Amino acid sequence: MSQPDDRQDDFDRGVKNRRAVLGDAWVDKSLNNATGFNAEFQQLITRYAWNDIWGRPGLDHTTRRMLVLGMTMGLARWEEFELHCRASIRSSKEPGGVPLATIKEVLMQGAIYCGVPAANTAFKITMDILREEGLLPPPAPLSAVARVAVHHTFSQPQLAIALQGPALQGPAADGAAPIVLCHALGLDLHMWDELAAQLAAANHPVLRYDHRGHGGSAVPVGPYTMDDLVDDAARLLREWGRGPVAWVGLSMGGMVGLGLAVRHPELIKALVLANTTSKYPPAAGAVFEQRIGAVRGGGMAAVAESVLERYFTAAFRASQPEAVAAFRAKVLKSDPAGYAATCAAVGGVDWLDRLNAVTCPTLVIAGALDVGAPVAMSQAIVERIPGAELVVFDQASHLSVVEQPAAFAAALDSFLNRLPA
Repeated sequence: MSQPDDRQDDFDRGVKNRRAVLGDAWVDKSLNNATGFNAEFQQLITRYAWNDIWGRPGLDHTTRRMLVLGMTMGLARWEEFELHCRASIRSSKEPGGVPLATIKEVLMQGAIYCGVPAANTAFKITMDILREEGLLPPPAPLSAVARVAVHHTFSQPQLAIALQGPALQGPAADGAAPIVLCHALGLDLHMWDELAAQLAAANHPVLRYDHRGHGGSAVPVGPYTMDDLVDDAARLLREWGRGPVAWVGLSMGGMVGLGLAVRHPELIKALVLANTTSKYPPAAGAVFEQRIGAVRGGGMAAVAESVLERYFTAAFRASQPEAVAAFRAKVLKSDPAGYAATCAAVGGVDWLDRLNAVTCPTLVIAGALDVGAPVAMSQAIVERIPGAELVVFDQASHLSVVEQPAAFAAALDSFLNRLPA
């Protein structure tokens, strides 16, 4: 009996999965090169490996791809590793493909469980493929300027910090202000990786840190207040001993910077306040309470997608899926208890009536498409701080430093160059 053309058997279904994972070119080569000697073998692996195993519903294709990388790495099956690694890397160029950051994490995990020699070989093969595909990231030499030193505060609750730049223990270079980069709610100090490297290369001592409840910092019992976060920042700066500093804060980081300028002005040389507010309208209280309840009930997964929609414009989410996936992973990794406790602090921010006490040079950055901190909130800050400047990025939402990194860096550089010595 003949089958209708649209009816697939196990072999056809296996070929479909095989093409989805390895690509048409490789599959066509394998099938077209079959001979009377190995044709049955090709049918065997297509039916049983690519249909019965790769077609099982228990794991998605990305998870199976990464398991194969880890297994072939551990067994030193380098030909198979290269095949699947190349296919995974090529998929990163397509919507829904494997993010390069995910591949890197598999190799890092393999360094522990498969051994450093295996990881060294895996990284070499992967970097060769990235180079061939035009996806190799720019150099990041581990020179004294580029190296990141990771520490914790001596005081409690402990805060994770990263120091970068020349002469970390000595005086700053002439005219190079010490800079602190302060991250947004639900993220960590790695939000600033790219900008921190640029500032360190320009001879600025740079400090980044994780807020309490975030990243590698302690997670005290909440709820927290904005004064708690400001007190953390003040003791951190005093421990570092490099102040007064130029404080660069985005969203929650900007709120903390305002609190420092109001309560500890001796620690602040200049303020850069990005995508932030000095006070939310009364209706925002219910929004934060709803978010706290959602996280307590369903973990970070309950708010991750709505957070990403506020972070980035629709255009950025569509054109930069790998970057968005990396930030989704950061949000999902955030500690739910720490996040909920910090939401209470952010929702209660109230520096508006004390802004006229801020006397340091201040740059305010806003995103025209930012619904989390609309431009009007930035204008309210500028109107109350004497001499404050406002820069608005037309094509940016809440994480302006990620969506418009060049414009952000240029605005910051111009501002820093105009600071008094």
